[in-house]
Amino acid sequence: MLQSLSIPIIQAPMAGGASTPLLALAVSRAGGLGFLAGGYKTAEEMRGEILTMYQQTQSPFGINLFVLSNDVVDLKKVNDYREKIQKEADRFGIRLEEPLADDDEWEAKLTVITELRVPVVSFTFGCPSFEVINKLKQNGSYIIVTVTSPEEALIAKESGADALSVQGIEAGGHRGTFLHNHLHSQEEDAPLLVLLGLISKVVDLPLIAAGGIMHGKDIVSALTAGACAAQLGTAFLRCPESGAHPVHKAALTNPHFTSTAITHAFTGRRARGLVNRFMLEYNDTAPYAYPHVHHVTKNLRKAAGQANDPECMSLWAGLGYQSAQELPVEELVHLLMKQVRENESNELNTQLLNP
Repeated sequence: MLQSLSIPIIQAPMAGGASTPLLALAVSRAGGLGFLAGGYKTAEEMRGEILTMYQQTQSPFGINLFVLSNDVVDLKKVNDYREKIQKEADRFGIRLEEPLADDDEWEAKLTVITELRVPVVSFTFGCPSFEVINKLKQNGSYIIVTVTSPEEALIAKESGADALSVQGIEAGGHRGTFLHNHLHSQEEDAPLLVLLGLISKVVDLPLIAAGGIMHGKDIVSALTAGACAAQLGTAFLRCPESGAHPVHKAALTNPHFTSTAITHAFTGRRARGLVNRFMLEYNDTAPYAYPHVHHVTKNLRKAAGQANDPECMSLWAGLGYQSAQELPVEELVHLLMKQVRENESNELNTQLLNP
């Protein structure tokens, strides 16, 4: 399926608002693979977005689902953290939500995807069982699993995945890790090109490169390293079709924000974003408890956005975020492919000069 794309660009599914049908449609129409984000939406909201895609395009598209685990969580630590950060909520005149464990409507969403025969389905935070994947494949869906280590890649292959989204440490947003989630290994924090090499040694599935890809030369590097396509998220954040919050978009070019880091302060799960005050102040005391912490801070992040306060928002972004451009998707994709052709030509010339 991936080989049928006219350009090797996949738009990363970005839960929380950034991934809209408009964005996915624009990428698919440009010859790439647009993705909807099923996470945090209800099954019926997701159904509406899928139907919008079918009504607007005949090009392939995908949807991403969270695979949540049943890890034991110390609720006392979560509630202690909630009390600690309530002072931030007080600034906006709100109360923090109670900790909540949910499965993000897993079964209901699988039913919707099966009913509507979504062309491509990807998973993150975990790998579904062979039975789940096989049922979706028999229904006509192409299955992609997000992995961050060779060990996870082997599990995904054994479970029947058609392809792997290989997430390097450079990637913005949540880490897709599902083994040793917060007790992360060196391999799980490997740079993208290194990780592609490690995973290509243990599986023979098509690999999608994800993490810090902002320029055509990054795409060429990923393809040269063995990927069949590049997955870009942060690069699309400033596009008008993106649903990212205006404060989030503005922060990407705000000189006040000078770097990214990985934090679990906002959701209880490791994620890369722009370094802001909340991240600096609370990362060391936040418990690893997802989705409990996500639900606790949800209203705080929403209130901060309404107040145009980026210091209490989760400003997810990958390395190289400074290169994100405020261009319509069609123009951005055209520019990226122009850069790809130029860099492929330069690489060929180098090889000819240095046989």
